[in-house]
Amino acid sequence: MLPRLEIVRRLRPVDLVAGTPALDVDADGQSHPLPRPAPYAAAVLDVDSRRGSLAFRVPGWRLGGTWDGERVSLQVTHGHRTQELRSRRHGRTQGRPTRLGLALTGTHLTALVEEDGHWVARARVDLRDRLDTRDPALLAALQVEGEGGRLAAGGFGQLGLRDIRLVTTAGGEPLVEGSRVWLSATSAGPGFFDTGHTSIWRLDLEGLDPARPTEALEHAADLYFRRPDRPGVFGDHATHVVRDGDRWLVATSTWGDFTRTRGVRATIAETTADVLHGEHVLGTCELPLPTDGFTSVGVWDPHLVRRDDTWHVGYVSARKFFRFHPVVASGRTLSDLRLRSAATERVATEGTTLLEVDGELLVLASDGRDGRRGERERFPVFDLDLAPRGALDAPYPTNLPWPTLLRHDGRWWLVAFNGRPVCGPLPGYGTHGDVVVMREA
Repeated sequence: MLPRLEIVRRLRPVDLVAGTPALDVDADGQSHPLPRPAPYAAAVLDVDSRRGSLAFRVPGWRLGGTWDGERVSLQVTHGHRTQELRSRRHGRTQGRPTRLGLALTGTHLTALVEEDGHWVARARVDLRDRLDTRDPALLAALQVEGEGGRLAAGGFGQLGLRDIRLVTTAGGEPLVEGSRVWLSATSAGPGFFDTGHTSIWRLDLEGLDPARPTEALEHAADLYFRRPDRPGVFGDHATHVVRDGDRWLVATSTWGDFTRTRGVRATIAETTADVLHGEHVLGTCELPLPTDGFTSVGVWDPHLVRRDDTWHVGYVSARKFFRFHPVVASGRTLSDLRLRSAATERVATEGTTLLEVDGELLVLASDGRDGRRGERERFPVFDLDLAPRGALDAPYPTNLPWPTLLRHDGRWWLVAFNGRPVCGPLPGYGTHGDVVVMREA
């Protein structure tokens, strides 16, 4: 049915500041406007001397990061009161850093240094109990300042990419321009899920030259979301972007403020804006994904395909965090879906993806290492009723890579990811991963 696939390339775009910086000046200690549409901002300072400092300012607050020649620390100032935060285990630098970085990702403030050409997180604090970083008025007043060298600042980029999906038509066809295919991904931040956000990329399948490690992958856009039930702007992710006539449908998962008590669900946005370019804040409504007949504490990973005036949606449901399984629902409209099938016996299967192969709509997924025997580290294939149909003959990277397949120039390709972390031990889980490109052998 599907051929054997083999890995042809690994890519890892790491950028604190996304794209062309909005600000690029000699740091002089003065504040410069850096308005942001969402709480994702970054500043990078060259540190030729033995010290450097960066800060974001919003009304009433200064959020700073400092390298004093030996250690990195954060300073959170409100009014006349300053709290200094240092990591005993991770705050001391190794060798002589060349750049200091400061990142705001959701509610998290992180100070990083570039050591031997690699970014290392040295201090981090969650600001959620101090100020509302998701407030659009606060973000519009954001300013940045630095002392020590050249200062560049703008939107936060990514430490890695995961949750990669094709941007498709409503019928499931990938959006392709020549040899370039459009993708959505989660841009990983310096921590757990609530530091990531959704981004849009173009991958040149004919440009996978190992001598040019990142040129084949081009960053094009960043997407942020407003919720139907909460104020503020969120970096929700695990997203599917669909072109449906003259509109875009953007289905995503509410990982932007995930906690086990709050859980995660799916939302959907409809817009005529060009979501493939620039930055966008999208208003959403609930995408009601049914969980009739089984226990569910959360749903995520929505993937949409329309056939013969019927929408089919693949997704994941968790009976508890983190034990999860694939589900398929169908309906004439996305607001009135009915449960079709659920593989409730599985315990570590996600990335539910709908793909047409030889005229049949199949369901692909990803079995993590915590699955049951025979259901670990593989890409299972099902029919729409989630009856097993085998598995892909493909290498399985670490973590839970999604099975994102397309057929191009007469061959099958798979664009996946792995769980390789970056930025040292402080961020913990969430900075993955490499983009792993496979091709028909």
